Amino acid sequence: MAEILSENIKTKEILDWQGIHLLHFSGSSCSQKLRIFLNYKGIKWQSHSISIATGQNYSNWFLGINPKGLVPVLVDDGKVIAESNDIIQYLEQKFPEPVLISKEHEDSMADHLKDEDDLHIDIRNIAYKYMFGGLGTKKPNNLERFEKYEANTDEKTLKLKQEEVDFYKNYKKYGITNEAIRKTLSNFEKRYQDFNQKLQNQKFLLGNNLSVLDIAWFIYTYRLTISGFPFKKKYPNVHRWYNSLYKRNIFYKEVKPPLIFYMVRMYKEVKPPLIFYIVRMISLLKARLSKTTISSFIKY
Repeated sequence: MAEILSENIKTKEILDWQGIHLLHFSGSSCSQKLRIFLNYKGIKWQSHSISIATGQNYSNWFLGINPKGLVPVLVDDGKVIAESNDIIQYLEQKFPEPVLISKEHEDSMADHLKDEDDLHIDIRNIAYKYMFGGLGTKKPNNLERFEKYEANTDEKTLKLKQEEVDFYKNYKKYGITNEAIRKTLSNFEKRYQDFNQKLQNQKFLLGNNLSVLDIAWFIYTYRLTISGFPFKKKYPNVHRWYNSLYKRNIFYKEVKPPLIFYMVRMYKEVKPPLIFYIVRMISLLKARLSKTTISSFIKY
């Protein structure tokens, strides 16, 4: 479990927080997954918005909590846990009802969730190429502060940090390349081929009961759907499964804003001039209408 020890936390005030607190961002896929989980469980939690759009996740205050600069982070009576899947497994033990990790899948769930988490760069490629229209570019001073921030971290954390820095530097320089999209879609198709076959004879990804895995993959499938992935044509069982979840209010309210309003919601915290909105929307439109749409990479 990715618990952050109190001696490694520089922002000491959070250690005195009582109850369950979530540091999260509206447009973060990992935050979306965790909010669905919390609300499905009926767990009461206090919200602390950390705007990735404005670089709050690279502030000294937040890096003093999670030096990886990533959301979400859970604080439970001063106990601090990072990584959405570790948070979910922690909360499942503390709040076992309604069940989202069954006894049958208790041993294998960590592997299922790791497989989903291993695709976080892939879903980021999709989002930045087709959803955000260039929004993900980091301000140089924010990225530099993150890169230079010193903390007591292990080699794994340092490696993840460097991967984040490299991603955003490359994104600013090259954008999301066609080769990256081809690789990303290949990775996703391997999983969806398997899911489509399983969903022929069952309602959910691990059987006939909803699980954490459904919540995790619902967010990925939503992002791919609005980016133009042809689920209905290529993976009809996945399409049916996704629609059944989308009709549930707890899932729907997390993703319901149309794309333009979703982008504006993120931009509200940035408060750019009107021309910035226009440029970004044109960028998105070009991506949708060009020969590099998702459909152009799909083999039927």
